[in-house]
Amino acid sequence: MSSQVTDLRGIELEAWINFLRAHAAVTRQFNAELLATHGLTINDFDVLAQLSRAPEQALKRVDLAERVLLTPSGITRLLKGLEEAGWVSNRPCAEDARVTYAVLTPKGSKKLEQARKTHVASVRELFSERFEHDELETLASLLERLPQRETACD
Repeated sequence: MSSQVTDLRGIELEAWINFLRAHAAVTRQFNAELLATHGLTINDFDVLAQLSRAPEQALKRVDLAERVLLTPSGITRLLKGLEEAGWVSNRPCAEDARVTYAVLTPKGSKKLEQARKTHVASVRELFSERFEHDELETLASLLERLPQRETACD
């Protein structure tokens, strides 16, 4: 096998490393801001946002785990904290006793709305400081070519 097949080199390696570093840095930044300002992790925020867009503001736990890229045990742990805070509640499925829905509460909806304002402002600031409008269009177009999950984040 040639080294081109087994190794990333040159611009491919640079693009990959820059992508990973940018993702990690931005995720850490937004997580810290949400935690300090609203007591939410970025995963908490994502769960509340996913529930807010779902029909009846409820999702099966397994579907929610898939949307936020967590394992079933990971979503269980995360939801426990959200439930204790009163932002999410449980609802059993009438048709299948094995299924439980996570439901956004009115308190959770209010929390999300407060956090969304901060988060959207941070995202706008991050991009406006670094990119011109035409560069953002190009970036969005380029990133769209990468695999995407079906439901985008806020």
